[in-house]
Amino acid sequence: MREGPDIARIASLVGDPARANMLNALMGGTALTASELALEAGVSLPTASSHLSKLMDGGLLTLASQGRHRYYGLASPQVAGMIEAIIGVAEAVGPKRVRPGPRDAAMRVARVCYDHLAGEQAVAMLDRLVDRQVLLREDNEIRLSPSAISHFAARDIAIDTKVRRPVCRACLDWSVRRSHLAGALGAAILDKIIAEKWARRERDSRAVVFSPKGKQEFERVFLA
Repeated sequence: MREGPDIARIASLVGDPARANMLNALMGGTALTASELALEAGVSLPTASSHLSKLMDGGLLTLASQGRHRYYGLASPQVAGMIEAIIGVAEAVGPKRVRPGPRDAAMRVARVCYDHLAGEQAVAMLDRLVDRQVLLREDNEIRLSPSAISHFAARDIAIDTKVRRPVCRACLDWSVRRSHLAGALGAAILDKIIAEKWARRERDSRAVVFSPKGKQEFERVFLA
């Protein structure tokens, strides 16, 4: 037996079409019930329960109870990053699909990737923050510059450097095939966007739709 991580086990969990659809549905950052995930996967509830049990045993999902309901979510940002990376590989080398419809076009512009912003707007934001040396990028590693905390504080974004998760992390964007900003800072920026009502989540989609005024404010704060 070879030593090291059991890649085949994780690959088999993610590789099943029904389970892949469930995991993709949870990339929006919203916890879902077994019934909702069964609809996303196109399987019966008993079959969905079996799949969810396997994903739980594999450490890919968490389960939270609220009253009579039980909600499933991705176990960690690391799991979300893995799924986003797989989507990128599938987009690059997988079978070509028909021309994307309006919803796919919106997803490419801006969408939720677990708990942070992804898409063309997110990639442009990271590029600008690096250009202004607010964030420092070396290869695929991103870190705060000495001025970063004060820069974001001036924009009402607090950076907690004591959190267990990375403050900054590069996440490969499947639609642009370049990195956007993940980690605690990426999540705080998305929270800011939603709290300021610059953008809204599109119903039953990961797409994030900016209002005309919200787009101007986002560009003023993060792209100027």
